[in-house]
Amino acid sequence: MGKDKSSLEDLIEKAGGCAVVDGGFATQLERHGAVINDPLWSALCLIKDPHLIKQVHLEYLEAGADILVTSSYQATLPGFLSRGLSIEEGESLLEKSVKLAVEARDSFWNSLERTPGHCYNRALVAASIGSYGAYLADGSEYSGCYGLDVNLDKLKDFHRRRLQVLVEAGPDLLAFETIPNKIEAQACVELLEEENIKVPSWICFSSVDGENAPSGESFKECLDIINKSNKVHAVGINCAPPHFIETLIHKFKELTKKAIIVYPNSGEVWDGRAKRWLPSKCFGDDKFEVFATRWRNSGARLVGGCCRTTPSTILAISKVLKESS
Repeated sequence: MGKDKSSLEDLIEKAGGCAVVDGGFATQLERHGAVINDPLWSALCLIKDPHLIKQVHLEYLEAGADILVTSSYQATLPGFLSRGLSIEEGESLLEKSVKLAVEARDSFWNSLERTPGHCYNRALVAASIGSYGAYLADGSEYSGCYGLDVNLDKLKDFHRRRLQVLVEAGPDLLAFETIPNKIEAQACVELLEEENIKVPSWICFSSVDGENAPSGESFKECLDIINKSNKVHAVGINCAPPHFIETLIHKFKELTKKAIIVYPNSGEVWDGRAKRWLPSKCFGDDKFEVFATRWRNSGARLVGGCCRTTPSTILAISKVLKESS
C-alpha cells in the first residue's frame, strides 16, 4: 500500500472504522449573513466573505468532523470568467478555498494540542470538485442530461485546469461530487491518470431514484470504470435523500472493494430550475443519529451530511459513531 493511499485509510482507522465528513456549507454561510443566491453559490464567499468560510470550517471541526470539504464545489474557471474575473484571479480563488480550510484545520489542531485528553482526530482537507452540472447551475447534476455536444474530451477539458490548481494548493484529498452519469465518472478517472495525481480521491454520485445514477445508468456501469483506478480510494453517494442511503450502501458493497462514503442531504428536495428547496419529509439530527449507526453497520466507512445539514447534524453523527466505535 502506497504512502498516499494510507492518509485516508489511516484516518478511517483512527476514527474507529468510520470517519466523519462535514456537512452543508451554503445554509451555514447564510446563517452567518452571507448572500449566496448566485450561480457561484458558496464560491461567491471566496470573493466577498472568506472569514465566514473559515468560521464554518471551524464550526464543523468543533462538531467532530474528521474531513473538511472545501468551498470550491461551484468554483470553476469558466464560472469566474463569466463574472468578469481574470484566469489568474479565478485560479487564486481556487487556491484560497484550499488555504482557508487548511488554515482552519491547522489552527484548530494547534489549539487542541494544548488540550490533553481530547478525542478529536487531525482532520484532512478534501478539495471539492463539483460536477459539470454544478457549473451549469441548471439542475443537470440531478438529471445527468448534459446534451449531445458534451463528450468525454469536453468534460476532461472542463475539469483539467481546476484539478491542477486545486492539487497544487496542497489538499489531503480530492472530492469529486454529485457526479450524475458514467461519462463524467470516466472523465474524472482518466484525468487522475493523465495528470498523474498523487492525492487520494473519492467520487460521489447523486441519485434521484435510490437505485441508479441520475442519468438512468446503473451504478454497476459507473463503478466498473472506477474499480479499475487505483487513484480513487472511496466511492459513494452525496446530496441524495437520506432514505435512499442504506439500500445504496448494500448495492455498492456488492459492486466495489473501495471504501464507501455517504453524505446525504437533509431530505429536503432542491428544485434546480426554480432554485428553491421544496418541502418534504426532512431528517432531523436525531434521525441522523440513528441512521449514521445503521449506515456504518451496513458498510459505510465515511459518513457526513450535504445540503441543509448543519454542525449540529455533524455533532450528532460524530457523537454516535465515536461512542460506538
